[in-house]
Amino acid sequence: MTPVSAIIRRRFSCRSYDNKPLDDDLLRTFRQAVEASAPGLFGNAPRFVLLEMDELPRDVWKKLGTYGVIQNARLYLAGMIRPAPMATVDYGYCKEKLILKATELGLGTCWLGGTFAISAFGRAAGMRRDELMPTVSPVGFATGRLRLAERILRGFAGSDHRLPWTELFFRDSTAAPLSAGEAGPYAEALENVRLAPSASNKQPWRIIREPEQSAFSFYLSRSAGYRHLRDVSLQEIDMGIAMCHFDLTVKASGIAGSWHQDDAAPKIKSWEYTAAWQAVGE
Repeated sequence: MTPVSAIIRRRFSCRSYDNKPLDDDLLRTFRQAVEASAPGLFGNAPRFVLLEMDELPRDVWKKLGTYGVIQNARLYLAGMIRPAPMATVDYGYCKEKLILKATELGLGTCWLGGTFAISAFGRAAGMRRDELMPTVSPVGFATGRLRLAERILRGFAGSDHRLPWTELFFRDSTAAPLSAGEAGPYAEALENVRLAPSASNKQPWRIIREPEQSAFSFYLSRSAGYRHLRDVSLQEIDMGIAMCHFDLTVKASGIAGSWHQDDAAPKIKSWEYTAAWQAVGE
């Protein structure tokens, strides 16, 4: 089995795909993962559908709205969720697990939150009246080189740049940045959070290691003027993605823990408390 950190480092936002189908075994393996997706950390259960472009009438897939952004994708992973507390966080957590599964299988993917036609995708995926479709993702074999349009999009999104530890992770309070050395056995999990994808690469997560050393509080630092799309906050989805990377990494490291929400969590100006992770037995 490929280590989770290697999979996270291998993943990138792929917008150009080879125009060839997946072999039956590979498609079956990924489809099984999609159909077996479990609820998220807070009990919400997103619903995912794998759409094969070859099975859609041409007049339908031409209306999907990804032309010029995505090239030659033959599969799309569409995700739906019912509005509820922490639903968008659970959505990000669950879908990122599927994105990493696709990466492990050697497939390219890309999170799309605004550049697709919701009505066409919704009809193709059988979206229900009480559901929202925050994102879709193309899935397939990546091409060997980036198109000019893709290089421009990556530049606008800042896809090749990440904030440093000193701006993301803290110990005890916002006044004291947490170093990798101080993070000890949690350094790998935090670095994998730093490498997580986010809308426009805003990296809205902020994490404080609490004084007891083995507890981490996750906060959302919303980007000024950043829009909600399709009645959901993309940055709340980003928090779920970050929590997925942390959760999978600590589990792979053999560290047991649990997630919870603490009504008494410290309030921090301009940050919104999301949830906390606590090592078991600490």
